[in-house]
Amino acid sequence: MEIWINPACSKCRGAVNLLDAEGADYTVRRYLDDVPSPEEIRAVLDRLGLEPWDITRTQEAAAKELGLKDWPRDAEARERWVTALAEHPGLIQRPIITADDGTAVVGRTEEAVRDALARK
Repeated sequence: MEIWINPACSKCRGAVNLLDAEGADYTVRRYLDDVPSPEEIRAVLDRLGLEPWDITRTQEAAAKELGLKDWPRDAEARERWVTALAEHPGLIQRPIITADDGTAVVGRTEEAVRDALARK
């Protein structure tokens, strides 16, 4: 299990605290320092069953500068979104937990983190 976090994020700290409390075996990835490649982002999206615009923090300054709200959300635009996430990792929703069963969750709630823990 791996968790992508921003240490400054309260949701990330809460998820890590819950993983610790449950004795989970996991690896922390500070994705702002260890930026995921486009391939890694695609793999996580596949595990999540989501599209890149589904995990994009559209209220961030970088999103506004890029004009993301006006970008198409379709198959043709998918790679453009993936590239934007790789080039601006602060736009990636957090925390993302890759579960042991090959799936992943966006762990913004206690329920989502517990869901990841239950996936074996």
